[in-house]
Amino acid sequence: MKEKIKVGGVETFSTVDFPNQMAAVVFMQGCPWRCPFCHNQALQKIGGETDFIWEKFAEFLQSRKGILDAVVFSGGEPLVQDCLLDYIKEVKAMGYKVGMHTGGYRPEHFEKVLPELVWVGFDIKAPLNAEHYTRAVGGINQFDKAMQSLDMLIKSGKAFECRTTCDPRVLSVEDIYKIADELKAKGVKEYYLQRYRQVEGDTTPDSECDKFFEDKELLSYLKSNFETFDIRK
Repeated sequence: MKEKIKVGGVETFSTVDFPNQMAAVVFMQGCPWRCPFCHNQALQKIGGETDFIWEKFAEFLQSRKGILDAVVFSGGEPLVQDCLLDYIKEVKAMGYKVGMHTGGYRPEHFEKVLPELVWVGFDIKAPLNAEHYTRAVGGINQFDKAMQSLDMLIKSGKAFECRTTCDPRVLSVEDIYKIADELKAKGVKEYYLQRYRQVEGDTTPDSECDKFFEDKELLSYLKSNFETFDIRK
């Protein structure tokens, strides 16, 4: 009997979580990081209240064959839960493509699930050095693990994107230039910037949040350095 998956909720229809696919999104509980810009803080701990029942969701997926294309495992951080691979395989057996959103935590687990995935959305939190990355994820130093996963993903040949949430409390415009240079050097082809939306209690002005997207030189630089670049507001 397989371990029970712990899920905080689902989105039954999404056109933005898996490129060019209509997908259902599973928001798994558990994340080791404490990024200050996180809007899914309720998912950080495993064991939160939820009315999710996997068997009912599986029935839903069976009923949506031919309508939905894919299922995305998101979070939280999907790699926290040991049973992830079992549920990926169950979804694949129904005929769905499977994607995942991850920050690269636990590369040894990522190595097991990666062959089953069609696409990965990989979060890049900060310039690629341990000091800045550790600050960006709330003081937890797992930079080496994240980079092991990123390098594994690049070498795998799987379709993927890298994306960065532009929290001005964590990142500067100059940091985005650094990230871009570092990702390009690794061979990343697809990169996105995501607008930071203020979490509860944060009084950062909109002008600070928007500065990344109003910097024409930065945007031009990013477009010239990646095969695919775009912004998500």
